[in-house]
Amino acid sequence: MSTNSKKKPNSTPALEFKSSNFSVPVLALSGDDLITIEQQLIEKASLAPDFFKNLPVVIDLQASNKLNCVIDIAELTAVIKKAGLLPIGIRGGNAQQNKQALELLIPVYSVNSATNSDEPQKQTAPDPAPETDIRDTSTMLITQPIRSGQRIYATGDLIITSQVSSGAEIMAEGNIHVYNTLRGRASAGIQGNKDARIFCFDLQAELISVAGNYKVSEDIDASIRNKPVQIYLQNQALIIQDLLQHH
Repeated sequence: MSTNSKKKPNSTPALEFKSSNFSVPVLALSGDDLITIEQQLIEKASLAPDFFKNLPVVIDLQASNKLNCVIDIAELTAVIKKAGLLPIGIRGGNAQQNKQALELLIPVYSVNSATNSDEPQKQTAPDPAPETDIRDTSTMLITQPIRSGQRIYATGDLIITSQVSSGAEIMAEGNIHVYNTLRGRASAGIQGNKDARIFCFDLQAELISVAGNYKVSEDIDASIRNKPVQIYLQNQALIIQDLLQHH
């Protein structure tokens, strides 16, 4: 029997490529001291182990290369993996670094990949990078919904104008402002800032935390749920206060 008779030219395709606004954290380096980089990565990961465990990251080498730093990609990726993160790409590398990355089967992205026509998967997301960049900034603003499974980390204050879904996780070294419904997990003052606060318009969180002091959903009084609140520390106790409460 001819094998051609078994072919089904009109059968449903087994796969397809789709555009997406999926984004990953960017690890921006400004030096080439791998010992220091390793120490700081491990320290940061220890502050939020659930967030950083197996976290995919794109390595940004722009700043380090402008300073003429010498970074071996194989050694760098080994350090990053040791800290529990997963490097899935580099950008801003020089010719040698790009060659090393490709030999390690690590993709190389252009610096302007968000608008690069060679990367259609980025075209639907004109501003995804600020959502998950792990780098120094005073305030991170997000206007898109935070989906279930998405994790956000801000090194300053975090402002979200859309809803945070169940199963999502948001963290900030400063304050957190959610001008919408807060579900999922929210942790402010992640590096021990006891003056940090969480503000939201509609509290439905699975977990809230300030400087490591936390409450899970079951510990949150029903009378305060679904209301606009502020959450802060007072004498090591986590206080949840109705923003509309009259004094």
